[in-house]
Amino acid sequence: MAFCGKVVLVTGASSGIGAATARLLAGRGALLALAGRNTDSLQRTADQCVATEGASDAWPLTVAGELTDEADAARLVERAAAEHGQLDVLVNCAGVLELGDWQTATLEQYDRIMAINTRGALQLSLLAAPHLVQTRGNIVNVSSVNGLRAFPGLLAYNMSKAAVDQLTRCLALELAPQQVRVNAVNPGVTVTELQKRGGLDAAAYEAFLERSRSTHALGRPGQPEEAAAAIAFLASEEASFITGATLPVDGGRHAMCPR
Repeated sequence: MAFCGKVVLVTGASSGIGAATARLLAGRGALLALAGRNTDSLQRTADQCVATEGASDAWPLTVAGELTDEADAARLVERAAAEHGQLDVLVNCAGVLELGDWQTATLEQYDRIMAINTRGALQLSLLAAPHLVQTRGNIVNVSSVNGLRAFPGLLAYNMSKAAVDQLTRCLALELAPQQVRVNAVNPGVTVTELQKRGGLDAAAYEAFLERSRSTHALGRPGQPEEAAAAIAFLASEEASFITGATLPVDGGRHAMCPR
């Protein structure tokens, strides 16, 4: 699954699954463009990529900005494509989670989550598509098991990830005549900062991870590197006949039903 000579744009690359994906693809020779909101964290990821065995001599391009800002999004794609004269893969990994049920969720929260998780992925995909047509490249969206199954207490987040799954299928059909593939991975609970940033304190987060032992068939939460491996597979030529797929990387959680 070599990515030598392939230009890959990864959003949400400052931490979690995005950073793990950047490191993995760096080790497979990809020419990277990394996007996120935190300049220092992006630089840390870039440093880790350069130190990875098998990494290209080319230093990753880092672009800090807000994906909800249309100008920032356009600048990101143009800089990524201009850096090496092409764009082969877009990994839409940027996302946020906020707690909220039918009593506490607000329209402001809904707008905020949808703007990043769904609208951001759509806009970047539309901006990147002309470049990907030229290279017969592909898009990998990072969705969630919450897009496949409903869970209480995450109303807007669930909706945003279900929309990402439908976006994946729709764009896959739209771009198939141009030989551009579009797929998604649907992680289960993964050990990142996502839930803490979404409102869980340290004690609640530890309890959440402990409960994940029973809510995932394999008896544990996932690691960012496991989601990154699935992303790399879908982005590679090994998946050349796969498009419109939503691939669970969730330890079997999507297949479970309470008894």
